[in-house]
Amino acid sequence: MRRIPGRVYALITSRIARVLLTAALLAAGTAASLASTTGSDKPMYRWVDEKGVVHYGDSVPPQYAKAERSILNRQGVEVGHVDAEKSDAQRAADAAREQASLDSRHRDQVLLTTYVSVQQIEQLRDQRLDLIEGQVKVTAQYLDTLQGRLQDLQTRSLFYRPYSTNEGAGPMPDALAEDLVRTIKDIRQQERNLATKRAEQGAVRERFQSDIQRFTELTVKRQ
Repeated sequence: MRRIPGRVYALITSRIARVLLTAALLAAGTAASLASTTGSDKPMYRWVDEKGVVHYGDSVPPQYAKAERSILNRQGVEVGHVDAEKSDAQRAADAAREQASLDSRHRDQVLLTTYVSVQQIEQLRDQRLDLIEGQVKVTAQYLDTLQGRLQDLQTRSLFYRPYSTNEGAGPMPDALAEDLVRTIKDIRQQERNLATKRAEQGAVRERFQSDIQRFTELTVKRQ
């Protein structure tokens, strides 16, 4: 067999060693990479207990399952967030806010599709107020009539017991007593009606004033 010169043999041996070393390093790197990837697949969690102490762990204890928590990768970087489970009262409040927002957007749409100017809103307001004022006048007139009738009935009742000072006065007739009671009830009812109409006038003025202000804001934004 032919003998290989020493220098050539050393060169070949060195190259083989480098190849083997490179292969070993690649194998080690691949194994480390796989181990790192496998470990990073499992997240960590951060949560705060009722005393304000921050905790970290691979899982959240059952007593904090409904609490707010952050999801972290293995480098400690937040990659997700879970809000705390809301109570019935909080959910109800959220629903109320959402409904209020929907109502507000609907109101804006109605204002912009119904009116073309502030003057048109004011015209409709005045029409509504005139209508209510007419009802107020009718109620007030009827109330005056009832007051006059009550005064007449009270005058007539003075001739009978127990209002008369005459010892010979007889008892009040049933019809007169019934008229007194009925008239007093009617007066109280009409007084309530009158107060309701007055309150309605104030509510109409406030509502239309709010509509005018909002309509002005919306039209300015659209310009």
